[in-house]
Amino acid sequence: MNTIDQFSFLDKKAIIRVDFNVPLNNGEVTDNSRIVAASPTIKKIISDGGSCILISHLGRPKGIDQNLSMGNILKEVEDVLGSEIILSKDVVGPDAKSKSKNLKPGEILLLENLRFHNEETEGDIAFAEELSKLADCYINDAFGTAHRAHASTTVIAQFFEHKFFGKLLEKEVLSIDKVMKSGEKPVLAILGGAKISTKIPIVENIMDVVDDIIIGGGMSFTFVKALGGSIGNSIHEDEMMNTALDILQAAKNKNVKIHLPVDVVCSTEFSNDGKQNIFDIDKIPDKFEGMDAGPRSLEIFKEVILNSKTILWNGPVGVFEFSNYSNGTKSVGDAVVTSTKNGAFSLVGGGDSVAAVKKFDLQNSVSYVSTGGGAMLESLEGKKLPGISALEN
Repeated sequence: MNTIDQFSFLDKKAIIRVDFNVPLNNGEVTDNSRIVAASPTIKKIISDGGSCILISHLGRPKGIDQNLSMGNILKEVEDVLGSEIILSKDVVGPDAKSKSKNLKPGEILLLENLRFHNEETEGDIAFAEELSKLADCYINDAFGTAHRAHASTTVIAQFFEHKFFGKLLEKEVLSIDKVMKSGEKPVLAILGGAKISTKIPIVENIMDVVDDIIIGGGMSFTFVKALGGSIGNSIHEDEMMNTALDILQAAKNKNVKIHLPVDVVCSTEFSNDGKQNIFDIDKIPDKFEGMDAGPRSLEIFKEVILNSKTILWNGPVGVFEFSNYSNGTKSVGDAVVTSTKNGAFSLVGGGDSVAAVKKFDLQNSVSYVSTGGGAMLESLEGKKLPGISALEN
């Protein structure tokens, strides 16, 4: 792995693929964590005496859309980096070329939104080559897009002799490797969310690595129904019931313990205000649906989590967006934090899990929170990400 710490960027212009795809509300950045995550790489280049050309997408524009212009995030980037940023009006046009050419050591240039050009998502080789001409070396620090074979994430790398993993990308790869390759046992995967169908490749790939799997959230009801339980009106996938049974058998064959909820907090309506009842998960009455893990389930989950030395958490165990059904996910999070304090390594990834740890302010109390939802899931499925392969070839 070629990392930026192995190289001096003195008098070098580094083009850095960052992930500044941050949420905006009326042109204001509402969460700057992706900008913060990229700052160590940028500051390393500057401290070496180099200059930075930052490239990123923002949203999914159809052509040029000023609501998704990088000008909207310029002030936030300047505030996070504590430095004045030069903004280019284009990506590979005359303004970008002129400002790149005149960039001095210590300066930072932010190019306009890459996705104003269809060539970016199409992985156009000519577009990538034009981008590459702006700099001396290439750094990918955008794990969130490393699973996309886009011009700026993959294709561009072939035009550079000097190409590197940024500090964020390096951390992401090492964290996933720590779970999948070198994790101290017992290794635990906590899998939640609504559907088994989205998690099958992960379950199949991690089965050879983990000792325990906690299955919570909506996906648990498909397992329970497949085992003959009554799940009332709870979310489930009838077409996945045989798959659920296959997963349970495979786990048994590989001596992996699967922990399903035993009780569940239910309601007659999918809202925060419905009347709550707790039932055994396999004895839910017809008009009720499961909304959160019950108290006995949480005790079982807590014991498993506290006994684990390596923890992967992907998916909530209840409808945590509703305050009355957030207790299960928060309790799981608290147990992961306690286990981390006791020396376990904990990796949290996937959009809903990341949203949950932020909601409960646990992000600084686990070992690592992944910045890339789709990229992390594909890594856990055992896929080689094109953005990473491009740096290694």
